[in-house]
Amino acid sequence: MTRQSAETFAAQVLAWLADDNARITGFLSWSGESPSTLAGRLTDPGFLLAVIEFLMTDEALLIDACAALDYPPETPLQARSALPGGADFHWT
Repeated sequence: MTRQSAETFAAQVLAWLADDNARITGFLSWSGESPSTLAGRLTDPGFLLAVIEFLMTDEALLIDACAALDYPPETPLQARSALPGGADFHWT
């Protein structure tokens, strides 16, 4: 996956999150962002990485997002790895 396709995927995930009040509220609470700053952060790779990381915190959310956006469930990890700082992922 390229960085550009990872950024596109993250933006699509954010739009999907925003389609549901509970989902976007969860993301805003987790990230510390406010609704007014979201659009301005879409070009920030660190923010897009945070969108992917939030998605990866909940398997059910990840599966629902991938199904709704028509991506295979391994896409978030691939997108994370393609974004700056995302390849340095450690489980411990």
